[in-house]
Amino acid sequence: MSTPAGQVPGTPPVACPRCQVEHPFPVLAANLHVCPSCGAHLGMSALERIALLADPGTFREIDRGMVSVDPLEFMDQKPYRQRLLEARQRTGLREAVVVGQARIEGRPAVLAVFDFEFMGGTMGSVVGEKIGHAFEFALRRRLPVVSVATSGGARMQEGMLSLMQMAKTSAAQARHHRAGLAYISILANPTFGGVAASFASLGDVIIAEPGALVGFVGPRVIEMTLGEKLPPGSHSAEALYEAGMIDLLLPRPRLRETVAYLVSHLSAGTETAGLREEAPRPAAPHPVAPWEAVQLARHSERPTTHDYIERLFTRFVELHGDRLFGDDSAIVAGLGEVEGRTVMVIGHERGRTSEERARGRGGMALPEGYRKSLRLMELAAKFRLPVITFIDTPGAYPGYESERRGIAQALARNLQAMAGLPTPVISVVIGEGGSGGALALGVADRVLMLENAIYSVISPEGAAAILWRDAAKAAEVAGALKLTAADLQRLGIIDRIIPEPPGGAHTDHGAAAREVRRHLAAALREMGRIATPRLLRQRYDKFRHIGRVGVYWREVVREEMQEVLDGLSRVLQRHERPRASDQVRAKGGGTAGQP
Repeated sequence: MSTPAGQVPGTPPVACPRCQVEHPFPVLAANLHVCPSCGAHLGMSALERIALLADPGTFREIDRGMVSVDPLEFMDQKPYRQRLLEARQRTGLREAVVVGQARIEGRPAVLAVFDFEFMGGTMGSVVGEKIGHAFEFALRRRLPVVSVATSGGARMQEGMLSLMQMAKTSAAQARHHRAGLAYISILANPTFGGVAASFASLGDVIIAEPGALVGFVGPRVIEMTLGEKLPPGSHSAEALYEAGMIDLLLPRPRLRETVAYLVSHLSAGTETAGLREEAPRPAAPHPVAPWEAVQLARHSERPTTHDYIERLFTRFVELHGDRLFGDDSAIVAGLGEVEGRTVMVIGHERGRTSEERARGRGGMALPEGYRKSLRLMELAAKFRLPVITFIDTPGAYPGYESERRGIAQALARNLQAMAGLPTPVISVVIGEGGSGGALALGVADRVLMLENAIYSVISPEGAAAILWRDAAKAAEVAGALKLTAADLQRLGIIDRIIPEPPGGAHTDHGAAAREVRRHLAAALREMGRIATPRLLRQRYDKFRHIGRVGVYWREVVREEMQEVLDGLSRVLQRHERPRASDQVRAKGGGTAGQP
């Protein structure tokens, strides 16, 4: 059985529901009710969870006097009023949720924590009112909200009044969200029904404890009503994590530090004071040949997005899932800090080992990868966090499943969203930038490119096979595609070239990262001085003018005018050149038979 809420030391040992090993209650309590034998997360009371998250002595409960009544005069095997009385006596609480203000590592926040021992943590009118008021209280004080849900769902004893709390709590959370305030939702075991299907699933970041059962309808109910046998683990937090519904699976001992980081860094506005004034070094004046750049960009030891994240950001919290279908390791994304500034980091990850490359298809992302990036770009926009993207992909994954799940739509949505993000966007092409899969992370205010990276509409091999029907001509085609950093800077596609260590970035990951850091810091300083309306206008104009018809028309007119001038020049030269006979006469000579 799980640990009953409010159990005190001196009670009999508690058996772990997973491994059946018995542990003395004080041992479990000291271990945050995590089984020392198998790691299973047992139940905790609301007050224990508050003590886990809040700084000591800082929690101040609100709405403590709010208690449930019996609006329907409901009776099942017992009167509803009797059930409420027994729950209060057993837990020492007045309702299934405890709400209040606290500090988490010094940062103020509103906590809303459920207790499953109070009528299964079900949500009736008072629970819904307390949750709704928690969001309103936080909105008035411009505070983040952290909730911990453990609930069986709606409270049936209150009928439709209970169901309506789903709408109430979701509406209150929506107002809090529109105000640009953070909401961290923690899902504990179990979280079902009306709680899972309302505010608890609306967090900016959703965290689940390992092994938690989460869903709308529990597996036992599904089997009883539909006669459908479910696979093991169908409702586990791990299954939802794989399905892209959860950002983080966190063991209980790591909850506090992670929640504190999120509460601290998910806030509107960022400081630029930490950005060091350090002029970036220009790239070498003599770039390598196009085909050599292709080989260097694809080098197996070239730094990946993960390599740059490890070297550039002092703290990185990876976030997962598109909230629709799944997660995709071909795109890594999360919160990081560079030079004291919080940013959203998103990048293609081709993998460093053969196993990683196979799992992420060498950086060829699926629709869920791009939708994850879109979700986190929108999160960055909410909190006005700069977005930094790393581009390193042969292209979006072209398989059947990718098409079936809407890869074209996913790419299009990214392009649309990036054009209008109300926050600075900086893209860095670190390896191979292949076609639309690369551009879907590349609509940026500043596009930086390592000097040996490439960026192309198609791979040289693909172009050679299509246009020449001969892949062996790839080296020749590479030059024609104008895919090097120097070529693309001349075309106005990229803004800055980042120099690499001698021989390429693969020879010295640390040196390569230091150059990227200098250029990123310079771009962040530059973007930080531009007001949002102007930033958006400049970004639109930047991409609006690339390949603009008017530009081509002026070029055609210029070329035609030049041809006319060249023709006139040739005519004038012919007329001005003296004839040979005139030159002879001028010298006093003549031909035979002439006087």
